[in-house]
Amino acid sequence: MKRSPFWSVIVPAYNESGRNHVREILAYLAKRTETWELIIVNDGSTDDTNKELQKMNRAKKFRLISYEKNQGKGYAVKQGMLAATGEYRLFLDMDLSTPIAEMAKLRPHLGKYDVVIGTRKTKGAKVVVHQPWLRENLGKGFTLLSQLSLGVPVSDFTCGFKCFSAKVAQKVFSHAQINRWGFDAEILFLAHKYGYVIKEIPVSWTDDSRTRVKFPEDLVNSLSELIAIRVNDLTGKYHQ
Repeated sequence: MKRSPFWSVIVPAYNESGRNHVREILAYLAKRTETWELIIVNDGSTDDTNKELQKMNRAKKFRLISYEKNQGKGYAVKQGMLAATGEYRLFLDMDLSTPIAEMAKLRPHLGKYDVVIGTRKTKGAKVVVHQPWLRENLGKGFTLLSQLSLGVPVSDFTCGFKCFSAKVAQKVFSHAQINRWGFDAEILFLAHKYGYVIKEIPVSWTDDSRTRVKFPEDLVNSLSELIAIRVNDLTGKYHQ
């Protein structure tokens, strides 16, 4: 029987033509001493992303999950997490706003904590390029509302750099309901609800002006999804 890899790295992709960093990710993983698998999830891209990924993958160096209709980042990450076979499952953004090399900072904490996540908001974190002032401060407001409404004591809900043990990933993502930007808050809420220990690690982060986040629509939707999380919880959708 083939042994499970140590790492599963999941990268959601939506219209990433022109900012595709798969080769950079593969080059870094090739230097790791642990075993690994890379899973790219094409979330219904309408540009040449899928064609580019298929061409790049002729050597079968990564697994490609692809579907025609865009479902949202949360849905894409969920598909990757549930398809993964690694002992520890990390998702990160294709634009490498948090560099792939930051996973080395997570490694010493795996096995000690159930969930290890990157944060831009504690001592030791480095924001190389900030978001525009309004977007950054509204993000801080979303974090505060998430903390108050969900009762999850973390400093950064939306940093796209989160790692779960296989057991926790299966539990959390099999119960996740939210497909779009509010999914980060939901998966942390679920991890906390199910009694798993979350560890935050300060990371380096750079804003990409080509972000897929639409302002202010996605902020409004994310706020409504905080309400949806509470409703889902009250109606038993997260029942263990």
